[in-house]
Amino acid sequence: MSRLLTELERRRTFGIISHPDAGKTTLTEKLLLFGGAIQVAGAVKAKKASRHATSDFMEIERQRGISVATSVMGFEYNGIKINLLDTPGHQDFCEDTYRTLTAVDSALMVIDSSKGVESQTYKLLEVCRMRHSPIMTFINKMDRDGKPPIELLDEIEDRLNMVVCPMSWPIGSGKLFKGVYSLVENRLVLFKAHGKQDGPDSVIIESIDDPRLDELVGTVDAKQLRDDVMLVTGVYPPFDLMRYLSGEITPVFFGSALNNFGVREILDFFVAHAPGPKLRESTTRDVRPIEEKFSGFVFKIHANIDPKHRDRIAFLRIVSGVFERSKRFLHVPSGRLIKCNNPTAFMAQDKSIIDEAFPGDIIGLHDTGTFKIGDTLTEGEVFSFKGIPSFSPEMFRYCVNLNPLKTKQLHKGLEQLCEEGVAQLFTMLDGRKIVGTVGALQFEVIQYRLDNEYGAQSRFDALDFVKACWIRSENTTKLADFVRYRQSQVAQDKDGQYVYLAQTRWSLDREVKENPEIEFLTTSE
Repeated sequence: MSRLLTELERRRTFGIISHPDAGKTTLTEKLLLFGGAIQVAGAVKAKKASRHATSDFMEIERQRGISVATSVMGFEYNGIKINLLDTPGHQDFCEDTYRTLTAVDSALMVIDSSKGVESQTYKLLEVCRMRHSPIMTFINKMDRDGKPPIELLDEIEDRLNMVVCPMSWPIGSGKLFKGVYSLVENRLVLFKAHGKQDGPDSVIIESIDDPRLDELVGTVDAKQLRDDVMLVTGVYPPFDLMRYLSGEITPVFFGSALNNFGVREILDFFVAHAPGPKLRESTTRDVRPIEEKFSGFVFKIHANIDPKHRDRIAFLRIVSGVFERSKRFLHVPSGRLIKCNNPTAFMAQDKSIIDEAFPGDIIGLHDTGTFKIGDTLTEGEVFSFKGIPSFSPEMFRYCVNLNPLKTKQLHKGLEQLCEEGVAQLFTMLDGRKIVGTVGALQFEVIQYRLDNEYGAQSRFDALDFVKACWIRSENTTKLADFVRYRQSQVAQDKDGQYVYLAQTRWSLDREVKENPEIEFLTTSE
């Protein structure tokens, strides 16, 4: 128990969320750089480039300049084991991001100083808010012309409905950006552009009124900083650890990830204040990390990371106890005992076999088709973890087989890719297969992977459905009648649950109003 407690205290698991192009992947690289996980900034991109050579699917990343899959990276910093999950920012892949956020204990929100709060930032924050996850904020690209800092803080408060707590304050911006002043430590961090520093120069001053401030940044900027600090400390609340941990306030930092500036300050704050592994709600009880018996859940599946081996990896978040290699665990959905002989830890796409892992860790389990998203593993107790959702798709297309000789491969590819959560597969009552997604780009990814990984050529024909809702009712007769009368708009999901496919928003509202005994749900656990 003492070893488990020791490992728990040094675990931190978090995800990075942002709108596309806010600098999330760049920040991830710099965090890894400071953590010693890579030797030079850009190494993650370099590895991705080599990954393109072995996985045609990842060519989508290269062509579009976006991330389409969650990356898991583990590294140590100042004695703390950090599990970092870099999520796709593009809205077409937000469902993968939503599920990933169920596996973290806190989040780091990245905002572009020139664009402020954007739509995808809002959506991702709402997912964190549903789980009461603590959130740190990094306002990036301060070395570029952008919005005034006060305006950015106002946007966070107004659009995201969050109380902000500035931990540092910028001195100038764009070409006139000179650094930041730490409101907590009375420390001046001076900026040097274009990566000319291993870490920013830091000067401790006695207070904001220290005359050395004028010497270091100039009289004009020193006066502006003093005025800003007086305003900021009078308007915004001081940092309160309990309010941060409950998700009520977000500490805000300023910097430039591209220039390594402000990254070390975030990492130091995160290690000192971010929460360790938290309890998780299950179908029978709350499961605490300190419990001796192992439990965990699958939040992501990725097939064909190496197409030559047709491998599938299930990403497992450990909730309690110790995971031990080659030990038998109960796969709750099937009721079978399974043994994982080669569990892996992640550093981006690189993997290494491990013998044990602890709560908060993310490990990879080689999968032959046993696991599905949301599956629970335990040491024998029967329960399932809650809160791992499937979201209602809003785009639907028929999958048309262009090569009848590859029908088996097409069906297998569709099933496996949809098990990953890339999309959702619905079967109409007449047997036709429909693929539903939350974004158009997912169809391009599926088509690409079906062709390159399964040898199955396909075409996707658009359908005039606008929303899918899972339907259920305690009145089985009413439900059966609804399914019978709406056969052309009812399908079944992978678990056999009925789904109503609405052709218009108006028709959906009408069905909800006319069928009060039937529940129309936009998420399914």
